[in-house]
Amino acid sequence: MSRTRPTDHGDELLARLDSLTAQARVQAELQRTRVELAIALQRGMLPRDLPEAPGYHLAVAYAPACHGLNVGGDWYDAFVLSDGRIGLSVGDVQGHNIEAAAFMGQIRVGLRALASVTGEPGDLLARTNDLILSLGGDLFATCTFVRLDPTTGVLESARAGHLPLIWATADGRSGIARDEGGPPLGVQAGTRYPVTRYRLTTGGVFVLLTDGVVEGPALSLEDGLDQAVRLAGVAAVAGMDAGALAAAVIKGAECVGHEDDAAVLVVGHDGLPVQP
Repeated sequence: MSRTRPTDHGDELLARLDSLTAQARVQAELQRTRVELAIALQRGMLPRDLPEAPGYHLAVAYAPACHGLNVGGDWYDAFVLSDGRIGLSVGDVQGHNIEAAAFMGQIRVGLRALASVTGEPGDLLARTNDLILSLGGDLFATCTFVRLDPTTGVLESARAGHLPLIWATADGRSGIARDEGGPPLGVQAGTRYPVTRYRLTTGGVFVLLTDGVVEGPALSLEDGLDQAVRLAGVAAVAGMDAGALAAAVIKGAECVGHEDDAAVLVVGHDGLPVQP
């Protein structure tokens, strides 16, 4: 009667372990490649430069989620409309994978393209919502779009399931915009998005952000927004520049307790130029 030697079992076990290790290496390399591709998509579809207007300063801070399997789809954008006003947007795509990053690019491009037809924020979000639904995907996104008139300081804002604006003035007042929003983009056909108007006064700031900055397991949304409001208030009173405020606000993402995209867009007003 034959008998298998113990060394045979050991050799078989080592071979199996080698095979599993090789498979794990392949999977890790595949995931690393997917993350790198998603980050490249994110950075390639975000604007390289921000518009300039006399008396105004725009600044952004952006931290993509690229840890482990998390690859998100937050975005920011700022561009000049055909009438000389400035369009601003921030948004957050459902999910944390390469599909979310690609969908983010589609929405950002769609917003820009449709803004050539209408710059009115509510109408623009409604058209973008219909466009997303016509594509037949199963993802959705939250978004805020703002139209700024540099000649008057008037901002017109519409929200699609996104966080409200944060504002602060040079005389020490600050708060969260209490406007009426609509559902996220890609959820319900025929949706209309109300528009709220504000005025950016000299020394004031408006802050647009995504929830990765202010909400997570270690930080409630209410506390996160309160923290951002306090920062905006201090910045406005102290005359802090827009870039410094954006950097200070996005540091809140370190306290939320999870790895998620984080985007902050700040608009500051130094005062309208003197007309000759």
